[in-house]
Amino acid sequence: MARHLITSAIPYINGIKHLGNLVGSQLPADLYARYLRTRGHEVLFLCATDEHGTPAELAAAKAGKPVADYCAEMYAVQADIAQRFGLSFDHFGRSSSEQNKRLTQHFAGVLADNGLIEEVEQRQIYSETDGRFLPDRYVEGTCPNCGFEDARGDQCDNCTKQLDPEDLIDPRSTISGATDLEMRATKHLMLRQSQMRGQLSDWIESKSDWPLLTTSIAKKWLNDGDGLQDRGITRDLSWGVPVKRGDAEWPGMEGKVFYVWFDAPIEYIACAQEWQDAGGGDWARWWRTDKGADDVRYTQFMGKDNVPFHTLSFPATIIGSGEPWKLVDYIKSFNYLNYDGGQFSTSRGRGVFMDQALEILPADYWRWWLLSHAPETSDAEFTWENFQASVNKDLADVLGNFVSRITKFCRSKFGEAVPEAGAFGEAEEALIADLGERVARYGAAMDAMEVRKSAAELRAIWAAGNEYLQAQAPWTTFKTDPDAAAAQVRLALNLIPLYAQLAAPFIPDASAKMLAAMRVEDTGWPDDIPTALTRLAPGHAFDVPEVLFAKITDEQREDWAERFAGVRE
Repeated sequence: MARHLITSAIPYINGIKHLGNLVGSQLPADLYARYLRTRGHEVLFLCATDEHGTPAELAAAKAGKPVADYCAEMYAVQADIAQRFGLSFDHFGRSSSEQNKRLTQHFAGVLADNGLIEEVEQRQIYSETDGRFLPDRYVEGTCPNCGFEDARGDQCDNCTKQLDPEDLIDPRSTISGATDLEMRATKHLMLRQSQMRGQLSDWIESKSDWPLLTTSIAKKWLNDGDGLQDRGITRDLSWGVPVKRGDAEWPGMEGKVFYVWFDAPIEYIACAQEWQDAGGGDWARWWRTDKGADDVRYTQFMGKDNVPFHTLSFPATIIGSGEPWKLVDYIKSFNYLNYDGGQFSTSRGRGVFMDQALEILPADYWRWWLLSHAPETSDAEFTWENFQASVNKDLADVLGNFVSRITKFCRSKFGEAVPEAGAFGEAEEALIADLGERVARYGAAMDAMEVRKSAAELRAIWAAGNEYLQAQAPWTTFKTDPDAAAAQVRLALNLIPLYAQLAAPFIPDASAKMLAAMRVEDTGWPDDIPTALTRLAPGHAFDVPEVLFAKITDEQREDWAERFAGVRE
């Protein structure tokens, strides 16, 4: 069995995340982690909150709270919502941790020692009205690349182009809206990424199995225009990791902090240290190749806007250190999930947010729809009509109805135990063989992290059971041949724990209910389908479960569509 390190892009602390954020990183990462565990692999699944930088300061100011208090409160909120969505992190950390502070300062020190950090004097935007320098997200304006009017000072959300605040057309302060901005001199540190272009290019070229979305974005940033540029790693802010060179002070950098996109990816490593300090295992065997991490397969999950930092900036930090750190093996990136004709937006509050989603329906409803419609090859769109149709068909009609139908029929004719009479015939053997092939295809899709294809294969496995039940009609067979009906029911009942274990990565709560109703334990991936379909022996008692998935009514759909149509204030 292999060892797998999995990280999800760490969400900003500034508020509750929307469903687009969820499906773009955390949820598919959880799907993969859960699947690998069912196959018996050793998994370390890490995520954290991204707590530094302007988003945290701005959100705290808006909430009227000290930024440290705000971050602590929002960390607790995000951790709770993640748990309720079934995200099975081995540790959910914080980029404001002492571990990340020490590690960030360590990396800065060794990069400086290796000649990869340069102190430069810059002219930076200063606001007379606000009485301060305005780094990255404290400035908004029109993108010079695509004309988007609400581009941020670090990146345009519309075209994903990396920006500096002075690049913006008609810039304005996000604090006060002031436009009386001027350029003033200040000193900052630059990571000399340009010196590592060759190493990064060779590394990216070696990843022939990466998704096209990942490599195309990485190569665009690496080769377009003037190629890979040096990047500032410090900011004039009060909240963040203080700029130090290892444990030593950094003359001239007093009162500055490291740029959030320098320290945030380092939190992946620090998160493992937090995990160890919280009672987990040895963090170094996952992250240090001189401590055993050379046999770890490391997979990252993220939205496409995060790809440049994870394919260039963070690897530049890791490679540039010259130390034996584990580099990512595979980056699974996603396009955007849009909301009903527009964009989800945390900053503008548009769309369904994770807390709201759980207020109206259990997590499995959302997990299934989001994963089965994951924006892998292109942007996807959430509509209430599609959500209702998918939930009602896939979860209620195909899976839920199958479980309810066969358990209730068995109870009415044979009692609440697996019937003993009868033997499997041609139809049963054909179904078992067919399911063996289908489960193999499902496993292959999951291994390849093909999320939508995996969902389609799983849905087809459920449908095969329904088609068998409909064709054999044990309720009709029972009238003339009770023993044959008993065999049909026995096979159908055995499909329930099989379905539960196969579906567990997608819909863990429903899976647990199905296993509990059948009074069996979770035994992991069913490698031998013929054996799995005789797991419930004759006489094995079971319970008729409550309805697994209630259908979404037209009235509910219309109500929710109206409720979430406006901008969330």
